[in-house]
Amino acid sequence: MFNEPVPPFANIRSMRVASGLGTVPRLVGEGQDIYHTRLPLSEALDRIDTIYRPYHETLKTLLSEARTLHGTAVLIDCHSMPTTIKSGDNAPKPDFIIGDRFGASCSAALREHAIALLSSLGYVVAYNRPYAGGFITEHYGRPSKAYHALQIEMSRGLYLNETTFEKTADFTRLERDLAWFVRELVSLPLDYLDGLPLAAE
Repeated sequence: MFNEPVPPFANIRSMRVASGLGTVPRLVGEGQDIYHTRLPLSEALDRIDTIYRPYHETLKTLLSEARTLHGTAVLIDCHSMPTTIKSGDNAPKPDFIIGDRFGASCSAALREHAIALLSSLGYVVAYNRPYAGGFITEHYGRPSKAYHALQIEMSRGLYLNETTFEKTADFTRLERDLAWFVRELVSLPLDYLDGLPLAAE
């Protein structure tokens, strides 16, 4: 990927790096190369120093401030995915995939609330397959310490033609649905993140 050897401190043995999805990715999600030529190592190191590190320092600060202010912090990490993705052999193609690292990155109440809201709008919602959550969900989701991280993958076909990149006819409906979803998701009482039931007793 680079036009010279990487420094000794670089972790080149992780599965994510081997699959081309490291800190400086080589591939996009569909397995397509991002670059036509090898990158200068200096460019990669500059990106890490000027983009990657400041981004994560800011994210850590925001989460810490939220937990101090509210007693808990919630991170919603949103991504798009190709319409070709399936969550199982006989499962319908999902519109959304909710990922929580198989229960490790957030309260079950937050996950179930997100799934219920999207399902109530008529969307096909899958859970953790094939996307259980990436680096951000894994790294920042610490529910035992009141840090909750939930990944939401959304099918690109809901809002654009993946060949022409034109908006779909349902773009406005999706926009409206997502606005409602966010309002309802953030209205979940913070006490529920500690494991209280969603249904009224």
